Amino acid sequence: MSGDANHPHDSAAEAVSAAPGDHPSDQSPGVGAEGAVLEANPDPGSEGDGASEGGAVSGSREEQLESELAALRSEYESLRSQSMRIAADFDNFRKRQSRDQQDQRLQITCSTLSEILPVVDNFERARQQLDPQHEEAQGLHRSYQGLYKQLVDVFKQLGVSPMRVEGEPFDPSLHEAVLREPSDDHPEDVVIAELQRGYHLDGRVLRHALVKVSMGPGPSAPAPAGPSEGD
Repeated sequence: MSGDANHPHDSAAEAVSAAPGDHPSDQSPGVGAEGAVLEANPDPGSEGDGASEGGAVSGSREEQLESELAALRSEYESLRSQSMRIAADFDNFRKRQSRDQQDQRLQITCSTLSEILPVVDNFERARQQLDPQHEEAQGLHRSYQGLYKQLVDVFKQLGVSPMRVEGEPFDPSLHEAVLREPSDDHPEDVVIAELQRGYHLDGRVLRHALVKVSMGPGPSAPAPAGPSEGD
């Protein structure tokens, strides 16, 4: 029994030693909680600095993008202008090539037809000289007329047309004056006769006409002397 009487004192000591405020291990949770609170609530000034730095970075990025966009637009306009100039140059080149080809084709046609025109002149002279009297000569004449008509039709298809010059004013761009003579029937510088026919090719002179040009009325003849008064 004596041994059991000491147990209340031991229990009281253990209770005192186990008090929450006196045990070191009981203080550590409080410190940890306070540290957690401090970590959860950082310095407000640090939050403002981070926001301002983020805004500066965002503004710098926006300016960079705008600068790149302006550069791309400038490059686009430059390339667009260059492509338009190239297209215009190509169109002018194509038109110039087409004109050159047409001029070359016309020159070749003029050169070829100029070689054939003397043949047409001979047909004209033969036609004027033919005067068929017999049946055989008339048959030959009809054959000749058919051949001449075929030649004229070919010339028409090629755009060749003869000039009509008699009675027209003399024009050096169309006519070549071979003779000049006085004429009472025609005023000065008017074509009296056509010596060699001229031709047009699509409005262009293929060959000038050889013509005879009037010089106007010649000097008037002296009036015949009348009877004298003595007579």
